[in-house]
Amino acid sequence: MSKEKNKFERIAFVASDVPEAIEAREALIKRYGKTDPADADVIVALGGDGLMLQTLHRFINDKIPTYGMNRGSVGFLMNDYSEDDLRERLAAAEISRIHPLSMISTDSTGKAQKSLAINEVSLFRQRYQAAKLKVAIDGKVRLEELICDGILVATPAGSTAYNLSVHGPILPIKAALLAVTPISPFRPRRWRGALVSNKAHITISVLEAQKRPVSAAADHFETRDVVKVEIEQARAIELYMMFDRNHGLEERLLAEQFSY
Repeated sequence: MSKEKNKFERIAFVASDVPEAIEAREALIKRYGKTDPADADVIVALGGDGLMLQTLHRFINDKIPTYGMNRGSVGFLMNDYSEDDLRERLAAAEISRIHPLSMISTDSTGKAQKSLAINEVSLFRQRYQAAKLKVAIDGKVRLEELICDGILVATPAGSTAYNLSVHGPILPIKAALLAVTPISPFRPRRWRGALVSNKAHITISVLEAQKRPVSAAADHFETRDVVKVEIEQARAIELYMMFDRNHGLEERLLAEQFSY
């Protein structure tokens, strides 16, 4: 990132479609001006975590830092909303650098599609029957057969999202790890997942794909009727998320481990 000493003069504001976010965007534009995201030093996203993810995806190759202010519900990835002293807050903000996951999903026709995920890549059963999956890490099969509702691979940034809801571990933001977490495992019932290097190449093959169809999602990008999904960190892509001092993503992930 080439912004000099966190000097953010040109601010682009994006908002979700809820009234509170739209009103906040208009108020902030009046105070700080309007800049097109392509010309901005920073993007301020007004909404919830969903908008933050959408904004990061939208500008994923532009290397523009993103600062969220909560005008949504959960807001784990957002800062508190205030119209005052915005440039001072931006100048003092901590910046977390994260890498998304790359997912290459191959469907039953042999068509391969590449998608990126900031939080997680997930596989789900499409019908009433459980999925049967084979899991390999760096070409070596680690699970010959996992019968389950699904499985996910989460980044540290996404480890407190769906991954935590299915009892996966919270990962420190600087941990060089990915969480591989089953969703309602039936066999082996006691398998609770694994931690693997963020340099690992993960291949999940769908067994009995016609009888037990499976879909795959990279955040909100879905492919149906997959037969194989390959996952690895997209190390060439770096995203910049900004947080108020002492409330950065590293601190939030640590605090979350003691809050439930």
